[in-house]
Amino acid sequence: MSFRSILKWLAIGVGGLWLLGALQLVALKWIDPPTTAVQMERRAEAWIHAKPYRKRYQFVPLEAISPQLQHAAIAAEDARFYEHHGFDWHAMEIAAEDDMGGGHRIRGGSTITQQLVKNLFFGTGRSYLRKGAEFALVPVAELVLGKQRILELYLNVVEWGPGVYGVEAASHAYYGTSARKIGRDQAARLAAVLPLPLKRRPDRMDHYSEIILERMREMGW
Repeated sequence: MSFRSILKWLAIGVGGLWLLGALQLVALKWIDPPTTAVQMERRAEAWIHAKPYRKRYQFVPLEAISPQLQHAAIAAEDARFYEHHGFDWHAMEIAAEDDMGGGHRIRGGSTITQQLVKNLFFGTGRSYLRKGAEFALVPVAELVLGKQRILELYLNVVEWGPGVYGVEAASHAYYGTSARKIGRDQAARLAAVLPLPLKRRPDRMDHYSEIILERMREMGW
């Protein structure tokens, strides 16, 4: 087989995977995902290392999630969520400059849409191939899902702790209540966990939760 033929079949394969991902995103406009790549990855890790694993995951509609919690997540992870179309180039530039300067960042330059696509399809691994696939699917997510559905999906599938996925499970796990009843301080503490969900706990997030609360005030929330 010639090099040109290999490239041709490689292109067909990549195009087919993109189409499959795009079709799944279209379906997610109406269907709540039963699992995600991150959830499957965590289960596989537990099996490989022979560790106990308990999955807590309950999908709830956006109206069943406290507005305070919605606002806290946006303020913490993607302040320009309603302004961009999937990519926040300004945040990426700042993140790249911090990396080059050896600075310490509280969060990266990925948007909520990017994080959703990564959670759904690619897991936590890092590679240029994965990043390229993510960049190809983010515009599709923005186009077919819309901001409110993206936010609803994100809050419901993102990891909040070991085996804890979504705001409903997180609210019960950490505060013994539903996502609908989460207050302002609790919301900020939960949002503070998002960058490092396997290492952070809400009750230890005093400093970062104050930063998130201040961002919320600056954003008019």
